[in-house]
Amino acid sequence: MTTNKLARPERFFEDRFGLTSSALERLLGSHLVGRVDHADLFLEYRVSEELTLEEGAVKKASRHVSQGAGIRAQSGERTGYAHTDDLALPNLEEAARQARAIADQSSGSMAVAVRSGRPHDLYTLAEPPVNAALDRKVALLLKMDAAARASDPRVKQVIASLGSEDVVVLIATPSGWTVGDVRPLTRLNVTVIVEENGKREIGNYGGGGRVPFDFFLEADRGEADRWRRYTSEAVRQATIKLHAVEAPAGEMTVVLGPGWPGILLHEAVGHGLEGDFNRKQTSAFSGRMGQKVASDLVTVIDVGTIANRRGSLNVDDEGIPTRRNVLIEKGVLVGYMQDRLNARLMGGEPTGNGRRESYAHQPMPRMTNTFMLAGQDDPDDIIRSVPHGLYAVNFGGGQVDITNGKFVFSASEAYLIEDGKITRPVKGATLIGSGPEALTRVSRVGHDLKLDEGVGTCGKDGQSVPVGVGLPTIRIDGITVGGTQV
Repeated sequence: MTTNKLARPERFFEDRFGLTSSALERLLGSHLVGRVDHADLFLEYRVSEELTLEEGAVKKASRHVSQGAGIRAQSGERTGYAHTDDLALPNLEEAARQARAIADQSSGSMAVAVRSGRPHDLYTLAEPPVNAALDRKVALLLKMDAAARASDPRVKQVIASLGSEDVVVLIATPSGWTVGDVRPLTRLNVTVIVEENGKREIGNYGGGGRVPFDFFLEADRGEADRWRRYTSEAVRQATIKLHAVEAPAGEMTVVLGPGWPGILLHEAVGHGLEGDFNRKQTSAFSGRMGQKVASDLVTVIDVGTIANRRGSLNVDDEGIPTRRNVLIEKGVLVGYMQDRLNARLMGGEPTGNGRRESYAHQPMPRMTNTFMLAGQDDPDDIIRSVPHGLYAVNFGGGQVDITNGKFVFSASEAYLIEDGKITRPVKGATLIGSGPEALTRVSRVGHDLKLDEGVGTCGKDGQSVPVGVGLPTIRIDGITVGGTQV
């Protein structure tokens, strides 16, 4: 795999495994046509690599190749799914029989709805990141280690890692329709531990996307090379925490910074807008289509078509071209994210959000790149409008209850706002609230929409997929902050 041409997946699986288009058509047709409502075959070949440098030396270097197929059959709400890591045709035939046996309760119809339009070409690369020379990758990690240590004598430990993969997929249906994709992905990350007077703190930063290895060596925003910026940002975060004060507690105005704080929107709101939760009536947004669910200033979209972004896809894992989906428009709920199954059962159409972790998993409605659109306010004016509050610019872990949208998120970098100015850094701040309720309390939205650096991974029902998040600076009037009461 040296390039990402959409026409190549069919030839790849034919040349390597002898799976011709006619063989796939016979496989699906003989076992599934006329017996279930929908069926598809998902073929996957994945090459992944991971390097980790610690204490100035490479402590982990791995390269893994996996391959397999998943065959799905659907009848009504029933889904039969079988997968195998052996791509020999007899194994695929047995998987098809097993999938049909689970789902076979249909009336004998076969509806294969395929959205019109050509697949996108969002991440064609001359060289996938997994193919870049190993010595260049190791050299980069060593440079990050040296730069971090040279930037501040308080740096005691540096952990730098680089992960890359290239995935070939092919989706086929009994009608003879096929679509393929070749998906590069890479992420560079650095963790820094600093120490002062016996006190230790950690900073972490990174980025990536569906980009080549040289992406990290390029100047970014007219400043330093990306790897240098990632390194200096990790050191900055760690050293700031050395002098942070205890976070206040109680309900207060919270300003979320642009970019990565969009993870709160993703978790507390985005999952509740996925079709399966709404079909099952388990989301806080169930049955609220066309209703006011947020401030007039809030428009939330999910876009899978942004070139080279971590969450972007030419086609989803059901072969549907990704697109721009408006979910909340000026405060009104206008759309859900759908895969084929939930779209069919809810009387809608798939939106390009059917995603799976690998061939061993069934697709389900998942986000791609989810963010709130920019507003009109100057970010500095938003800060000046707050007499007393919290400014949160980075988040760590969190928990969300999809049924009511209640969340708890820990802020890994936050500051007090006092008399309209950002003052002291704080530690131990957690944001506690309800996603749907928080949306109604958005009173200012900045014009500085920013997407994250390309590090997001979303978990749902045991499956993890790469995603993107984003946010402009926003002011929320009234979120409970957990910390130390002052």
